[in-house]
Amino acid sequence: MNEQPRRPLGPQTWDIVRHKLDQSLPFANMRDTPYYRDCVWEQFSEAEYKRRYAALRSKMREHRLDAIVVPGGPSHWSFGAGMTWLTGHWEWHALASYVLVPADGEPTMIYSMGGTHAEAVRRHVSVAVKDVRHSRNGQYAMVMVERLRELKLDKARIGLMEIDPRHADYLPVNQYETLRRELPDAELVFTRKFLHELVVIHSQEELDCVRKAGVLCQRAMEAMVARAKPGVKEYELKAAAASAIMDGGGDIDFLIIGSTPMDNPALIFGNPRPSGRVLKRGDLVNMELAAGYRGYTAQIGSPITLGPPTDMVRRFWDEIVLPGYRKIEAEMLPGRNAEAMRKAGDFFREKGVQSRPTHCHGIDIVTDNPHVAADHVEGTESDKVLKPGMVVMAEPNPITADGMFGIFLGHTYIITETGREIVDEFPFGIAVAD
Repeated sequence: MNEQPRRPLGPQTWDIVRHKLDQSLPFANMRDTPYYRDCVWEQFSEAEYKRRYAALRSKMREHRLDAIVVPGGPSHWSFGAGMTWLTGHWEWHALASYVLVPADGEPTMIYSMGGTHAEAVRRHVSVAVKDVRHSRNGQYAMVMVERLRELKLDKARIGLMEIDPRHADYLPVNQYETLRRELPDAELVFTRKFLHELVVIHSQEELDCVRKAGVLCQRAMEAMVARAKPGVKEYELKAAAASAIMDGGGDIDFLIIGSTPMDNPALIFGNPRPSGRVLKRGDLVNMELAAGYRGYTAQIGSPITLGPPTDMVRRFWDEIVLPGYRKIEAEMLPGRNAEAMRKAGDFFREKGVQSRPTHCHGIDIVTDNPHVAADHVEGTESDKVLKPGMVVMAEPNPITADGMFGIFLGHTYIITETGREIVDEFPFGIAVAD
């Protein structure tokens, strides 16, 4: 039998709730307790959040929206999306948490949990949003309805942003049906790509987080090189990379790690599910890693060999991988069209080899346009022109003509006024682990 929705109960102050902590409703609705008062979280400045809300509201005016529902969850393709951008909170409990933003008035965050979980989140996001309400066991849309009625926006034009912009996934059907049922006179509008347009050019505070994510990527690579020894399993390399990222205050976006013997290879790209395969001397490790820091990600990948690289591997690196990468990197300049990066990737076919389709892509919060593939460039015309403040991942993955061996090489760059800035200092070379 489904649990019945919990009835609404107003905020319970500390004087009320402190003696009722074993009662579900008071506990779930606690507010302004002394809990977590000495916690320290890095956050963006109040001015940065004012800039973000102003940018979003400008977009709302452009589309004649009276309010907008901004979700975000743990999906790789969103990494918190607009909810994280507007609050600093990264959701891991639920499919999504939400921020309801009126054109005028205070925003409201609807967080998945109540009780002590919600109290911690209130303190964490207080610089960005003051009104944090819990979902009452998943009644996100009903909490939105109540807030919209408070704002007298029950007949308004309300935008719905994506949880996952890459796959165009919106809030779940049960939440949408609640909005339709409870707000019959409101107009619900599915927006498209709002967030990308708001974050594709990053602020200085955002770029500082990309730089820190780049440092975490470098530390993850260094940890893997140190851990890569005969007898170690692929998933233990994942553990080493994860520990380095989290030890630096970051979050893991993805850790793709695979290995293959250099004298009999059968691997062109890392393993999205690092396995229990035991590393041996003579192996090569391919990987693509992505670290997040306060909602912003950077990516990296560079080959590791257990023992010296074979002659085949060394030639492939010296004659194909690195020179092809440098040709693409050279086109990453302000004002240059992404098509130039695509054309630079023709080098691989000209050399008689092939590659994975993707050669480069943009990063707004996570992977997004422009996408530069060997055979096309995807994105709006504006996306395709590189501009200061954009973040781009160069990641060509050349593959031998027989399709049996490849090397992934990738680093993250910030486009600057005069050129580009790489966000890590991991060496360009084959890292040899003994």
